[in-house]
Amino acid sequence: MNEITAQLKQWKYGDVASKDELMSQIYNELREIAAQYLRKERAHHTLQPTALANEAYLRLVKIDDIEWKDRTHFFAVSAKIIRHVLIDYARARSTQKRRGRYQPLELEDALELSISPETDLLALDEALKQLAEFDPRQSKIVELRFFGGLTIEETARVIGMSPASVKREWVIAKSWLYRKLQGN
Repeated sequence: MNEITAQLKQWKYGDVASKDELMSQIYNELREIAAQYLRKERAHHTLQPTALANEAYLRLVKIDDIEWKDRTHFFAVSAKIIRHVLIDYARARSTQKRRGRYQPLELEDALELSISPETDLLALDEALKQLAEFDPRQSKIVELRFFGGLTIEETARVIGMSPASVKREWVIAKSWLYRKLQGN
């Protein structure tokens, strides 16, 4: 059992010190997951990896009613939280644009604004919901790989499938999502 899994078990039994130590250890991994995701986004995305990791961290430390199984389970939950943070962020930006209420920006921040609309993430979320209706496993695989940055092997452990099956489902799900997002 690795150190993170051991600390998750101690956290489960109410050891607050383990929870604090765990969070300080995994914060850098959360930030790396956030950075990996944001590297896939358009250039000059207004949400920075540190802000994404901070928000995910704040939501994670509030969770008290979950039975952590292991490190992979922890990062699977983290992937779901990161997805929700990104969706909430995209919705807020979309709402702000529709209402025409823009906050004054510093010149440095204004230069980082994106030219392309924020609706891509919202469209992806909607497509994932549709995918989950007829194939929840593929939707989960996409969430773990895309938002959580899990490897094929880590995803296979979370889902309880062989890596070859996960890889095959990943390819099918990506293809379906691509067609859906292209309007086909």
